[in-house]
Amino acid sequence: MYTYEKQHTRKVKKLAPECTLFLKTDGSFPLEAPGKIAVYGNGARYTVMGGTGSGEVNTRFVVSIEKALEHAGFELTTKNWLDAYDECRKSAKKAFVADVQAEAKKTHQNAIVLGMGKVMPEPEYVLPMEGEGDTAIYVLSRISGEGNDRKTEKGDVLLTDTEVRDILKAAKLYAKFMLVLNVGGPVDLSPVKSVPNILLLSQLGSMTGFVLADILLGKSNPSGKLATTWAKAEDYCRIGEFGEQDDTHYNEGVYVGYRYFDSVGKEADFPFGFGLSYTTFETEPGKAALDGEEVTLPVFVTNTGKLAGKEVVELYVSSPEGEIDKPYQQLAAYGKSAELQPEETKIVNLTFKMSSLASYDTLKAAYVLEQGDYVLRVGSDSVHTVPCAVVSVPQTLTVRKVKNLLGDCGFEDWKPENPVSAGEVPVDLPVLALDPAAIVTEEVAYPEETEVSEEVRTLSEEQVLHMVMGSFNEKGGALSVIGNAAQTVAGAAGESYGGLEDVPPLVMADGPAGLRLARQYFIDKDGNAVSLNAGLPESMIDFASGWMSSLMKLTQKKPKKGQEIRDQYCNSIPIGTALAQSFNDEIVEQLADIVGAEMERFGVDLWLAPAMNIHRDIRCGRNFEYYSEDPLLTGRMAAAITRGVQAHDGRGVTIKHFCANNQETNRYRSNSLVSERAMREIYLKGFEICIREAQPKALMSSYNLLNGAHTSESKALNVDVLRHEMGYKGIIMTDWVVSLVGGTGKYENAHSEAVVAAGTDLFMPGSKSDYNRLAKAAKENPAIVERARVSATRLLKNVRALKAAQSAIKE
Repeated sequence: MYTYEKQHTRKVKKLAPECTLFLKTDGSFPLEAPGKIAVYGNGARYTVMGGTGSGEVNTRFVVSIEKALEHAGFELTTKNWLDAYDECRKSAKKAFVADVQAEAKKTHQNAIVLGMGKVMPEPEYVLPMEGEGDTAIYVLSRISGEGNDRKTEKGDVLLTDTEVRDILKAAKLYAKFMLVLNVGGPVDLSPVKSVPNILLLSQLGSMTGFVLADILLGKSNPSGKLATTWAKAEDYCRIGEFGEQDDTHYNEGVYVGYRYFDSVGKEADFPFGFGLSYTTFETEPGKAALDGEEVTLPVFVTNTGKLAGKEVVELYVSSPEGEIDKPYQQLAAYGKSAELQPEETKIVNLTFKMSSLASYDTLKAAYVLEQGDYVLRVGSDSVHTVPCAVVSVPQTLTVRKVKNLLGDCGFEDWKPENPVSAGEVPVDLPVLALDPAAIVTEEVAYPEETEVSEEVRTLSEEQVLHMVMGSFNEKGGALSVIGNAAQTVAGAAGESYGGLEDVPPLVMADGPAGLRLARQYFIDKDGNAVSLNAGLPESMIDFASGWMSSLMKLTQKKPKKGQEIRDQYCNSIPIGTALAQSFNDEIVEQLADIVGAEMERFGVDLWLAPAMNIHRDIRCGRNFEYYSEDPLLTGRMAAAITRGVQAHDGRGVTIKHFCANNQETNRYRSNSLVSERAMREIYLKGFEICIREAQPKALMSSYNLLNGAHTSESKALNVDVLRHEMGYKGIIMTDWVVSLVGGTGKYENAHSEAVVAAGTDLFMPGSKSDYNRLAKAAKENPAIVERARVSATRLLKNVRALKAAQSAIKE
């Protein structure tokens, strides 16, 4: 291993425990020393490091939990069980792949594309549980990925009969037993909720197994909290639709995640923000203060247990019922303590602005802070909160005046018939009176974008149209389908146009758990970086049929004599949901620093991450790479990632997928129908937080349509909302629009000419047919060329700024 790999893996191993948490603990762990241990479950040997698709990272090594425990000195007494499970799994995998290939043949689809992100349900089996010792763990794994959604079936969201039987049996057989969840999102634990110890390990990259070993031995103490509500499958909100082929109605409005559970009084198995560690804490809110519109609340946190640890403090606010219905409460601030020794106390200061609590009034086209009492609640999760102060707003105040821009969803949002009330405000609570003058109304203007530089004016129409198109291979090819269309860096997802003499292309690499590049490559006679594999993510290779595998091998370039084979091993960081579970902006920024450093090493300009769509439904196949069901937590996590990467001069992130990308079913052509209010309060809010706090260099639109219009073809989103309302200054690009996998149904793919006309700066990954279509439209409509010149001006400005910063470092 290179020195940078060792440094980065050590860093992940040190920080990742903050992303883990106990759902239950009875004090029987940690263990005093490694010894005999019985290890069961599908994740023991087939440990999942992260989700599939764009989230895959080609690390040098992957170490299973089985191997990591042995490395830590444990003696595994269940080798026979693991070997027998191997055979069960191999048979199930063979049948699963055959079924996908048969379905592809029957429906005339590409098996590789069809299989992308499909979940193989866990098999049922009967194996003797005879491991020696008094300690056991059962590692339950689930995987999901880009291209397909999860299902409420056994072996996916639900546990199999085998898993339930064996988990409960192990809990009785062994004096010390822990259920370890190596999952990217919730599973229904209701059948096994009685087991005494449940650890949400999550998926932490190649260090996953080593982190578990440290936790078992008490070398690390979990300190995370749930970023998503965990409940019985039937208890999740089903008011809106999910996974519809054409039109998916978000009827639930703003009642997403804990906002739904809290507002209707439904109890979750484990609520949002919940998490336990090896120690315990007490929190005591101090005296709240109001400075202008900024609220500050100090909270005293005391470690009441016997081991050192960290605690997350959460501040929620219940807003008054006025003309606009509101959820019971919303997260307004959070903070994490430093490590506390037993009996040690430290202060965590929580701050937020009252304007951040504004509701969107569709009739007024404005964000308003309604008159009444805003009750501040401090707690360890969204359920266990206590009122600690009140901010009184004497009159309804307009925070920002905008326009209703996002189209007609065709329905009125659902409201709870008998919502849970915040109740009477306790008379002894301190009341802080907001001075109306502290809220200054912002009136957003929406001027046309017309700036074109003198340099761009001198470019030919052909050059300008090439600039707003990704750098494409004239011969086409399937690599662009899965984000492997770059020529400068092997395995990178794509590049911007490099045809101007003094303007090098921007190299873009996929994410979001680290850079996805080819492990090994060579430079061909034309100077292109060529991967030494087919460029497909490993999860997709299994679905290649015999003829397809042969074709891939035949078309794969091989190095000639004298052409050096080079390597570029990248490190993986925890998945997005795990990062959010840390509730610690600082360690997320440190983990992002790993990515930024590797971008410098391998010549990557833009990282196609972080992904920050809302966990609207736990069945979304890409939730593992998204952060949370809460927009505040989502926005702050993305801002931390942005700061960590962009601290490396000349490197940038690409926040995605803008917006309402909450299902994988027919993802290229599905239409998300969402109200203006829900979009602004839930699905756009995280993006705005990230933009205002960290100003990412790039942003990627989503594949889906929003209220009948592709997001990449929406001037309202790309110019009016992003540029004028949010103040975004970076590059806007499409997701990888490829006709080969364009989907089905009543809507078409996004088209290059409409994308450019709407103010999207880059149509990615680009192809000859997309360019020809754009050029034809430009001849018929000169306004498209003028719009392209505006985007080309912004592209040149951003490219030169990034490249200049890189050059300054080298000098």
